[in-house]
Amino acid sequence: MSRKTVREALNAALDEEMRRDEHVIVMGCDVGLKGNPFGVTLGLAKKYGLDRVIDTPISEPAFTGMGVGAAATGMRPVVEIMFCDWVTLASDQIINMAAKMRYMFGGKVEMPLVIRVPMGAGGGQAAQHSQSLEAWFNHIPGLKIVAPYYPADCKGLLKAAIRDDNPVLFFENKRCYSVKDEVPDDEDWITPIGKARVVREGSQVTLVTYSSMVKVCLDAAQELADEGISCEVIDLRTLLPLDYETVIASLEKTGRIAVVHEAATRGGMGSDIVAELCERAFDLLDAPPLRVGALNVPLPYNESMEAAVLPDKENVKEAVYRLLSND
Repeated sequence: MSRKTVREALNAALDEEMRRDEHVIVMGCDVGLKGNPFGVTLGLAKKYGLDRVIDTPISEPAFTGMGVGAAATGMRPVVEIMFCDWVTLASDQIINMAAKMRYMFGGKVEMPLVIRVPMGAGGGQAAQHSQSLEAWFNHIPGLKIVAPYYPADCKGLLKAAIRDDNPVLFFENKRCYSVKDEVPDDEDWITPIGKARVVREGSQVTLVTYSSMVKVCLDAAQELADEGISCEVIDLRTLLPLDYETVIASLEKTGRIAVVHEAATRGGMGSDIVAELCERAFDLLDAPPLRVGALNVPLPYNESMEAAVLPDKENVKEAVYRLLSND
């Protein structure tokens, strides 16, 4: 085990998979010589050359389409969209091509494509550089979606995504790149896609979350514990497929649940998860399930206003109080 930041863990995953399999390539704006704006691909071009770590023109539709074509013809490309907001430009290639080709060709064409999508707000980057759009793609059959928080999961899930024969959208929160924790050094160690993890045991309320909100929920749970309130925190890690077995097992204990994410509340992952739970486990609910997310407004440039829009631990605690007020 080594202590690594999320940035270092992602870099290690790419390095190990490129060394293991010569078909793995990386492409995107500034991923090569500059090592990407966040340092995730730093040093890879020097190791593997610019024919495998490819600096592309600033055209998300073009280089995402290149990735789709490369995946369909035997390569295992990792495409980077520099900011989540710009994944909209490549939506045709992702939704109409990558997600559907394996099905439309009867399985004769595989699509081992990973699209890394740095998401999230913070630092006053304004409305066009701060969004979290993972729920948009949850609607699309044929895709897998992961959104880890811990460095070990970032490494393990990226390796699993690269080895998968289906298209995987890999959402990583920009504010989490400096999060540091223990990471396994074993090059064959992966985190399985589709498995959530209970990161804090509890008995009264279940908090279901992912990505940057894992820390927010854990902080809220600790403060609530000081008040005598016991919260269980589940890090989903994977959004599609989603591990409802783990979520429902927790709900059986607590009877109360809130889904917490950084994305805007309306139409977010929380809406779909709550709907599924109402269909699958309605009899387990002792209170109406709640959603905690950002306000339904564009992300402001002003950092004080931005903070007011994003969910924080006080919002999580208020949701827990509401759930318990139904006693």
